[in-house]
Amino acid sequence: QVQLVESGGGLVQAGGSLRLSCAASGRTFRSIGMGWFRQAPGKERQLVAAISQSGGSTYHADSVKGRFTISRDNGKNTVYLQMNNLEPEDTAVYYCAATRLYLSTTASEYTYWGQGTQVTVSS
Repeated sequence: QVQLVESGGGLVQAGGSLRLSCAASGRTFRSIGMGWFRQAPGKERQLVAAISQSGGSTYHADSVKGRFTISRDNGKNTVYLQMNNLEPEDTAVYYCAATRLYLSTTASEYTYWGQGTQVTVSS
């Protein structure tokens, strides 16, 4: 069982930055792949970024590539999403999720989900 708690969301102006954190419980953090998803009102949940168990491999969606960076600290059981140059289109609830796979870009392969944190970008 893995419990995930996100933090770091908030209101920011376009062009600003935020760093999201996701703290995981349990001793298995080093053996799970992690991902950040987002869901805007009226839209489907979409993958933003994913990272492998060791952190050696990452994936970033085209819409955030060059602006967002996923990373993890296995010593702190925490995964991060650094978001720079934010745009109003980035407004959404952001969720972190855990998968038993090495790395996954498919939402259905993620077993554990956090409650989400709201990110609002004003123009």
